[in-house]
Amino acid sequence: MDDARLAILGQFTPEGTLTPGYGQHYLFFVGRDDVHGILHYLLTKETLGLDFNMFGFDDTDLNELIMDMLKNPSIIVQGTLDKSQAGGVSEKKLLAMDEANDPNFGNSIAIGESATHQISHTKGGVLVAQGLWFEGSTNWSNSGEGTGISLKIDSTQPTGFKEQNNTLLVSSNPVGLLRFKTQLTIEHRIAQSQNRV
Repeated sequence: MDDARLAILGQFTPEGTLTPGYGQHYLFFVGRDDVHGILHYLLTKETLGLDFNMFGFDDTDLNELIMDMLKNPSIIVQGTLDKSQAGGVSEKKLLAMDEANDPNFGNSIAIGESATHQISHTKGGVLVAQGLWFEGSTNWSNSGEGTGISLKIDSTQPTGFKEQNNTLLVSSNPVGLLRFKTQLTIEHRIAQSQNRV
């Protein structure tokens, strides 16, 4: 049976609906679907918690949504960023916000690498209240998400539109959610441990 939590995301496809039979997962494509719109929609709907790890975090719009979550005591944010990418404007704002937070909120942003000191290349997250998780090759940047895409069939894209070949899988599968949430926590703790003196 197709999951209604995903059906609403059909508005971000050229067809305006998801292909029937998708079940608990749907795969979106940058340059075809409005991946930025999907991420924006999902983040604005979250009311309990966001766990994420993002390599390449240069979307000021999504960053503002996460910063709003960090200010909200009813939402717990756990974020992990790659060490090689963490010098960007968005990352610096996020880190400054995390440092200013009341520690009783339970929020945590960490910068690090993999356990073997390679890049932290995960690009995904868990939306706790929605019971959804997302993963794929999409980094959070204009070209990474194909920001500004026109969904009108047979129309040309706006001047300056850029897209990378990226995917975004959104899923409501509970086993996948629990496994991914656990993995994100492991990656976060590794990053935290690398920053301890």
